[in-house]
Amino acid sequence: MEPLGPGEPAQVGRYRLLAAVGEGGMGRVLLGVAPDGRLAAVKLVHRGFAHDPGFRERFRREVEVSRLVSGAYTAAVMDADPHAPIPWLASVFVAGPSLQEAVDATGPLPSPAVRHLAAGLASALMGIHRAGLVHRDLKPGNVLLADDGPRVIDFGIARAAEGSTDLTHTGVILGSPAFMSPEQADGRPLTPASDVFSLGALLVLAATGRSPFAGASAPQSLYNVVHTHPDLRALPPEIRALAEPCLAKDPARRPTPAQLLELLGPLPPVQRPWPPAVHALIARHGDQVAAVVAKPPKPRQRGRRIALAAAAATVVVAGTITAVALLNGDGGATAAPASNPAPPPVTTSAPNPDPLGPDKLRGVDPCQVLPSVPGIGKLTPQGEVQFFSCTFQTAQRQWMQLTIGGPSPARGTPAGELNGLPLNLDVKSSGCTASVPVVDRPAATIGVEAGDLGVGKFAQPCDAAKSALTETLNRLRAGSVSAAPPGSLAPVDPCGLVATATAQRIAGPITKVEPRGLHECRWTAGGELSVNLERGRPPVAAKDGSYDAAGTVDLGGLTAYFTADRINPASVDCTVTWPHRPVGEQASENVIVQYTTSASTLTIEQTCRHVQDFAKAARPGLPKP
Repeated sequence: MEPLGPGEPAQVGRYRLLAAVGEGGMGRVLLGVAPDGRLAAVKLVHRGFAHDPGFRERFRREVEVSRLVSGAYTAAVMDADPHAPIPWLASVFVAGPSLQEAVDATGPLPSPAVRHLAAGLASALMGIHRAGLVHRDLKPGNVLLADDGPRVIDFGIARAAEGSTDLTHTGVILGSPAFMSPEQADGRPLTPASDVFSLGALLVLAATGRSPFAGASAPQSLYNVVHTHPDLRALPPEIRALAEPCLAKDPARRPTPAQLLELLGPLPPVQRPWPPAVHALIARHGDQVAAVVAKPPKPRQRGRRIALAAAAATVVVAGTITAVALLNGDGGATAAPASNPAPPPVTTSAPNPDPLGPDKLRGVDPCQVLPSVPGIGKLTPQGEVQFFSCTFQTAQRQWMQLTIGGPSPARGTPAGELNGLPLNLDVKSSGCTASVPVVDRPAATIGVEAGDLGVGKFAQPCDAAKSALTETLNRLRAGSVSAAPPGSLAPVDPCGLVATATAQRIAGPITKVEPRGLHECRWTAGGELSVNLERGRPPVAAKDGSYDAAGTVDLGGLTAYFTADRINPASVDCTVTWPHRPVGEQASENVIVQYTTSASTLTIEQTCRHVQDFAKAARPGLPKP
């Protein structure tokens, strides 16, 4: 595991993110914590895919059907948002190595372990196929080994096995070449038998340490899958009897997962199906996860529930927070501190005239900053844009993302200075990010990521990122970037919307007021209140039943949407959201007010009453749309 990278969110949906787990061709996987404390594998798709409407529709379809999959040998989908600026999916987190990692680290598995693997994979496919899915990418990286058996993960490119709508383009092949079925390699229609072929290839890998079809290149692997018959003589007889029928070129000749289980016969019950070296590897993975959970990065996102509980408990012990009154006769809730200390000052300074300071940067439209970059050429903005970031594509189909005042501090390695500011470079398999801190706001950054999706690659991504960042700083300092339009939320300082004394009257003693990035502010008061100004999808009423309460509220003539959850007996989270002004047909500028209580006796109704009062206090400071 590694820390979250610059520009990566500290929270996605209701999941607080702790670390990066890995990366694949379609997205990056992050370790997250759900509101109830469960760990989740949160997959953020690559930004380049997020701007493809066809991909979004496929992703939405796949999310719907993948929710139907259940079983002991699959990692169930917990949550997803295919309509988010960067679509994401959260599934149950499995703290164990992939089959590929285990074989690479400890060698081929013995026959009894391969038989248990076969039983687990066949059982997983029964659940997947029962839901009407074909997995389509059953490969060693998508099989995790837990202490009690395998887990099949990542239905990110699964398709409904039946349906009248074909959401793929003709000739498009999705999957991993060395583990595809012949019909998938040929681009023919798929049935569940395709997954059985992949299962057979996995058994060969597990027993021998190598793929039966892997070639020197992807085209060679595809050719082998379609035309060659693998040499299975090195397999133990009992494993060959399982793998060989699965690898039949004709899908009709392959066994079904249920028939494969019959062929296996009853297996002896075991609590630890893998060799000791693999269980030791699983234990190391568990230790890494436990270490991250025990000492997560400093929370930087609204709704930081785990950290808030500890922080609030400390404040209560110190005696600076007293009981909060319950609902009074008219349904309102009022904080009743024994004493009302002077509120702390906001941790921002007077307006900063520096063009690289927060006040000047806040209203900058990032998509107007980089029309072109010397040595790279014209850049074209792609898809949706947030207040603080924009994704561009070059004429060579390379992509870049510019972040201005992002909510995450710079990460990576110090690399000297750029235009007089300390430079950080963060090199990853997905590209390189060059970033500098915002003047007088070191927790916010100005950065450029030069990405690599395998479509258009930068020969030297760090050089490209530095070149684009240099051009960004020069244009910002020259004041040659157009400001936000009248009525926009972008130039608004959220910390100036609610006076600290007002916040204190609503929620009780305020112990801290601090900005997060350039468009969010947090007030700490027996929990955390936050105001976030964003550009994204227009809010709608929640209808998925995943909240304890949801609906609409009246904010003095303005209709807003609220959601609420009881996190634990001493903590409630309530969020109120409303659109401020439309931006095109499918986006709007939105205001999000959230209150996450901690060590509190407030009910859901009382907590949401505080949020409504806070939202009403913030509204007068907003510009007219």
